[in-house]
Amino acid sequence: MRLFSLLRPGLLLPALSFGLTLAGAVHAQTPASLLDTVQSRGSLQICTTGDYKPFTLAKDGSFEGIDIELAKSLAKALGVEAKFVQTKWADLLTDMGSGKCDVAMGGISVTLDRQKKVFFSAPYLVNGKAPIVRCADKDKFQTVAAIDKPETRVIVNPGGTNERFVRANFKQAKIEVFPDNVTIFDQILAGKADLMIAESIEVKVQEKAKPGLCAVNPDEPLQYGEMGYMLPRGDVTFKAFVDQWLHLAKATGEFAKIYDQFVR
Repeated sequence: MRLFSLLRPGLLLPALSFGLTLAGAVHAQTPASLLDTVQSRGSLQICTTGDYKPFTLAKDGSFEGIDIELAKSLAKALGVEAKFVQTKWADLLTDMGSGKCDVAMGGISVTLDRQKKVFFSAPYLVNGKAPIVRCADKDKFQTVAAIDKPETRVIVNPGGTNERFVRANFKQAKIEVFPDNVTIFDQILAGKADLMIAESIEVKVQEKAKPGLCAVNPDEPLQYGEMGYMLPRGDVTFKAFVDQWLHLAKATGEFAKIYDQFVR
């Protein structure tokens, strides 16, 4: 029997129908991505705290900082408008989980606890925790052990990795939670606290901004850390786009130009 005699129309049609059904089933099982939703909506909703210079700072009804400019760059790459949604550190994960924002940007540390609930982009900065103190006390607070004394007053902003680091590492020092992450450094200058623990890049910026304050070993921080952009858990398509945009922003020099604008 010749092969072509088996390929009668009556046999081909069921096979073709099965193939189309299978392809349709595979397509139906492909989950919708935020990548498509954002483009259809025409806007990218970015959660940011607005209290973390040089990454995000609320000012005159808008925001400025490294991650604000990079958020605008990401929105442009998507062909949509950037819309900023102010949040708090303590509400960050809740806001991401509720769909209030598509991405969270603004000096966010990558942690395993956060990774259980969200995706992160590829890290864009290596950072770590470092103290900032009155310059007269710089030699006094060089290590965790030197800081963790009953007479030391550590001030910290609530709800983020700064507070988590402080509570995990200081068992004897007095810990004060101060709600305003913008004016918190003035408390040290005024003698109402001895030091704050923050990201090494932040203490460098505050050292320049506030004469009398000195960062302690910011290039050799007390803890290794990385920063990334917070993304919805499970959406690998959207994460792949954000990672590729970030890679190109670094490769083309766009990232360095924005970073230098706020740090150098």
